[in-house]
Amino acid sequence: MSDSTHAAHTDGEHNPYVAHHFDNMGQQAGAAKLGMWLFLATELLMFSGLFLAYFICRMWYPDMVLGAHEYLSKTAGGINTCVLLFSSWTMAMAVRSAQVGKPGSKEDAAKIKKYLLLTLLCAGVFLVVKYFEYSAKFEHGMLPGKFYTAHLHGYEIEGLPHIFFGIYFIMTGLHGVHVLVGMGIMIWIYLRASRGEFSHQNYAGVENTGLYWHLVDLVWIFLFPLLYLVK
Repeated sequence: MSDSTHAAHTDGEHNPYVAHHFDNMGQQAGAAKLGMWLFLATELLMFSGLFLAYFICRMWYPDMVLGAHEYLSKTAGGINTCVLLFSSWTMAMAVRSAQVGKPGSKEDAAKIKKYLLLTLLCAGVFLVVKYFEYSAKFEHGMLPGKFYTAHLHGYEIEGLPHIFFGIYFIMTGLHGVHVLVGMGIMIWIYLRASRGEFSHQNYAGVENTGLYWHLVDLVWIFLFPLLYLVK
């Protein structure tokens, strides 16, 4: 048996988190990361279609988009932007804590859990702010399609504002669903961290969760200026 084959065999033998169909943890982590990047690529394709719809709407109805966006809360959008940017840092710290953690170390597990909780808290704040923002739109009738009744509440927007609010709700709503999914994944990772599963020998789960969360943050970084800061 060659030295490289022996090293791979012993890595898989001594690391209980290596699945039987992988030779070592490096191979397993690489496969998991490749799968995550492919998944993120499909997510970007999906959001790209929505961004294209936004730009077509803005090209065809520039005055309407400029008028309708004034009724979006820049304060709420700005708060959520800051919250998600901070959550990117806390998620990155959770990944780093897993990468340098020692197997069986309660202190290292506690660090991972602390940063995951902070990230979850940020995600919760984001959704609460979005809830109040959506509530205001529902109250004022600023809804998509046939549900648009803002003119009955004294809001006069030229053109076809129901198209803008349709795009707004689809894009921010889909993003909100991704935030909820991310929270569910983080809760699962938190429970695994509580069992001491993550360390420098096994951190792919935390790392891939971080990649997903950074995509959620990245999408919002584009949504905020396009929807809220239109000029």
